[in-house]
Amino acid sequence: MLFPTVEYALFFLVVLAVAWALARFPAWHKGFLLVASYLFYGFWNWTYLPLLFGISVVAGLVAQRIQQSETRRKQWLVLGVVICLATLGFYKYTGFVLENVLAVWGRFGRAPVVGYHAPVLPLGISFFVFHAISLMGDCYRRKVKEPVAMGDALLYVAFFPQLIAGPILRASRFLPQLRMERTGRNLRLNRALLLIAGGLFKKVIVSNMLATRLVEPVFQVPQSYGVGDVLLAVYGYAAQIYCDFSGYTDIAIGCALLLGYRFPANFRAPYTAVNPQDFWRRWHISLSTWLRDYLYFPLGGSRRGSVRTYVNLMLTMLLGGLWHGAAWTFVAWGALHGSYLVVHRLWTLVGWEPVVRMRGTMAWAWISRVLLFHAVCVGWVFFRASTFELAFEIFRRLGVPGAVTLATGPVVLVLMIGLAGQFAPTRWRNSLEVELGRWPSLVRGAAFAGAIVAIEVLGPTGVAPFIYFQF
Repeated sequence: MLFPTVEYALFFLVVLAVAWALARFPAWHKGFLLVASYLFYGFWNWTYLPLLFGISVVAGLVAQRIQQSETRRKQWLVLGVVICLATLGFYKYTGFVLENVLAVWGRFGRAPVVGYHAPVLPLGISFFVFHAISLMGDCYRRKVKEPVAMGDALLYVAFFPQLIAGPILRASRFLPQLRMERTGRNLRLNRALLLIAGGLFKKVIVSNMLATRLVEPVFQVPQSYGVGDVLLAVYGYAAQIYCDFSGYTDIAIGCALLLGYRFPANFRAPYTAVNPQDFWRRWHISLSTWLRDYLYFPLGGSRRGSVRTYVNLMLTMLLGGLWHGAAWTFVAWGALHGSYLVVHRLWTLVGWEPVVRMRGTMAWAWISRVLLFHAVCVGWVFFRASTFELAFEIFRRLGVPGAVTLATGPVVLVLMIGLAGQFAPTRWRNSLEVELGRWPSLVRGAAFAGAIVAIEVLGPTGVAPFIYFQF
């Protein structure tokens, strides 16, 4: 069930009405949201509901044992994490491992005739497995103060706004919300409507138009295009993936707000970043902080010397790349970003006075911003390309002259919105939220409905799947 569809709109309106009708009865309210979440997931494939339920139960049981035990807390945590990662590994990496093993075997002789079928990748498995690990990890670190109820654990892992593609919630922040009194007094209605409308605009218009009219044609047949169209497509994919994923999470955050739950921000204008560390503080924030807290810090972080810090950064980003997909191109993407982080740390150690003065200037901030954006775009080529051959062909075409054929007015306009729009001051949205608060409810509703209709009319025919569904 995709967000920008009539099916989801009807589903959410029913859930919204019933959930608030049950707000005075917490047990019924949470039970209904859990059933709705399973219906939402089952709309894709009912056969994988037991997997979602099973991972949730394991996480809930292990979390309870961790809280109740004083001597075997670590053993319980290891057991739970191993079960979750083994499940993720089976579904996501079985085909990848077998393919590479058979390829290596074939290099040393005649490859065996072995047929295999990789398991179908369950929708959103990376996200709900990370939620399960977060629940157990937060209990182990004693960040969850109250005893974990099984119903709360099930709802935390399966809550439908974030179930398919995040943002990744922390149990220590979400579980307390399940115990709060559910009233409409603190409901930020205007912010929720702006997030939903803005998310739909980014996803339906900007992302879909760039995908169908620019990115897909070039990445499917790069040999047919010259440097102008290829460069435009590389920039287009940078805007597409940002608008696609941030648009999705904006809708998710807005829907959760309407239900009375608060999700963390997942993007903060990432292409305005001035260095790689700044980029990862702005891009997919819930994942980058998850990797930092549950992988980078346990590896030792920056506490064990410079060399170990660089190794930890590379390992974290390599595993982060592999988390995104079972392909060597994703590993290359992670390696690139790990290298960017290491090079940036080395650069900050340069203490030569002219360099120090230069780094403090506004001109250098903009130079850094432009350099970083293009470095990120290099990584996006590997992220988007299905093979290294395709990625290198894209780079090769950047040196081939050719007419620009894909730079139509609508494409250039949405590309500019997707990239330059990130430099718009946040106070503009805050001012618009305040202004909406002054409008009569009927006018606000009509304006929101008009915005949805306009997005539907202006957007391309059909709704492309969200990019992050494959992860």
